[in-house]
Amino acid sequence: MRKALVIGIDDYETMPLNGCVNDATKIASLLETHGDGSPNFAVRRITSNDDEDEVTTAALTHSLEELFSGEADTALFYFAGHGIIDPLANQGFLVTVDGHKPNWGLSLSTILTMANRAHPRIKSSIIILDSCHSGFAGELQGLAQGGEISAIGNGVTILTACDRAGTAAEDPANCHGTFTSLLLDALNGAAADIRGRISPASIYSHIDQTLGVWDQRPIYKANVRTFMSLRDVPPKVSLDVLRRLPIYFPNANDVFALDPSFEPDRGEFAQELTHIPVNEDNVRIYKELQQCSYNSLVRPLDQPHMWHAAVHATGCRLTATGAHYRKLAEMGRI
Repeated sequence: MRKALVIGIDDYETMPLNGCVNDATKIASLLETHGDGSPNFAVRRITSNDDEDEVTTAALTHSLEELFSGEADTALFYFAGHGIIDPLANQGFLVTVDGHKPNWGLSLSTILTMANRAHPRIKSSIIILDSCHSGFAGELQGLAQGGEISAIGNGVTILTACDRAGTAAEDPANCHGTFTSLLLDALNGAAADIRGRISPASIYSHIDQTLGVWDQRPIYKANVRTFMSLRDVPPKVSLDVLRRLPIYFPNANDVFALDPSFEPDRGEFAQELTHIPVNEDNVRIYKELQQCSYNSLVRPLDQPHMWHAAVHATGCRLTATGAHYRKLAEMGRI
């Protein structure tokens, strides 16, 4: 119940591009499956070098009508290509292969109208644009079909490469758009949370942190009640371990006591600790707590590392993030 339309156009008659087809190909491939290979989106990819399909205004309009028709949990539209603002019409457009002044292609307000009208048949509609001036999408200045204001409807998320006055750069070194290159990193796991879920918001955060104040500035707009995952990758901490956090820490402020029986590798303290045997059950728990420590869920008490906390018999406690996941586990949400 998740479908995606992925568009990439390089072959414009004037001002051709170099990385958009490559962008679309890579994005489509990632969206088709989760990190473990299980099915994710049913993807339709159309690029300007396809023999059968040509990304004309009519073809793009038809494909979007199909994307936002029927029922689905999620409908995702990705576009890489030229974008333009017509100042006379006060409209933003995605430029198609047959686009020309004044009919540049498909207006951003038309796309948004389709997404708005799809709710609640489609629970979540996501629009991702790697094109110049794409941040215009959702602005009140644009008028949608029928004279409706292009406000962002329920369940709609917009993620764009730049603001309304910005340009979307290409990176010739890797034949990708700058924005999409970071988007690919995010979908590959760089934007995943502890449980391995990658949301549009976490993707934006990853891109926003990577691009500096002098670079193109991505835009994120949403009218959603819950965050949903675009793609799942293997969790940073096993879900079984996360579910055991309330067992190890009955209260969020509790200290889990450690001692040398948890650590089989005692280093320079091996001789003086021979009287304390290694406990295999403790070792198993200790490895799980180390996994949490590596991912900033747990921190050693009064020691620089978990090894020292075990050898010197102090303990560990939850970080603020760890307390959050402990609470989720306690409420049965993991």
